[in-house]
Amino acid sequence: MFTGIVAAIGRINAVKPLEAGPDAGLRLEIDAGALPLHDVALGDSIAINGACMTVVAKSASGFSVDVSRESLACTAGLDAPGEVNLEKALTLAERLGGHLVSGHVDGLGQVHSFEPVGESRELVIDAPAELAKFLAFKGSVVVNGVSLTLNRVEDIGSGAGKACRFSINLIPHTIGATTLKHLRAGSKVNLEIDLIARYVERMLSLDKAAIRP
Repeated sequence: MFTGIVAAIGRINAVKPLEAGPDAGLRLEIDAGALPLHDVALGDSIAINGACMTVVAKSASGFSVDVSRESLACTAGLDAPGEVNLEKALTLAERLGGHLVSGHVDGLGQVHSFEPVGESRELVIDAPAELAKFLAFKGSVVVNGVSLTLNRVEDIGSGAGKACRFSINLIPHTIGATTLKHLRAGSKVNLEIDLIARYVERMLSLDKAAIRP
C-alpha cells in the first residue's frame, strides 16, 4: 500500500528489453534521486508514477524493476527514459498524508488543459467513462502516483466519445515536488481511483443483483 505522497523524483536512466520479440517486457534502471534506499530490499515494492513495481536489483544510488508488456499497455511513462515520481510502500508507523493507494493503475487519462490560476495551476483531465462513477467532487484520485483532491467533475460527450472531465488545483509545492510540472495538453497520465469507492461500487452492484426478480 501507498499514500500518494511522492517521496522523491527519480529518473529512468535505461530501458532494456527482457527478451526478444514484440511481447517482451522491459527492465527499467532507475536513479532513485533523493529516495533513501538503505531500507529497500530485493522484492520490495516501490510505486513508479503510481504503478506498484517490484525491486529486482539494487545499487547505492538506484534500483531496477521488470515491467511486463501487459503493464506497459496499461500505463504511461514507463517505457522510455525520463523523470518519474517515486514512493516506497507504506509502513504502519507512518502518517497517512494522502489516502490509501494500492499502486494499481485503473486507466489512462489525458490532460485537457494545465493553466496558471493565481500562484497555483489548474490541471484538467479527461478520464475514461468507465471511471466516472468513482470520481466525485472533493473525492480523491491518484494521478501519476500523486494523491489529489477533485475540485470539479463533469460527464462530457456521448457514445464512443463519452468521458469524465475533472479539475484539480495544484499548489506550488506539489508542482515543484513531483513530475506533474511536465504535463501538457494531450499528455497521458496514470489514474487510480479511490480504494474505498472501488469496494462500495462492488457491494452496491451485488445488492442490486440480489434484488432483481
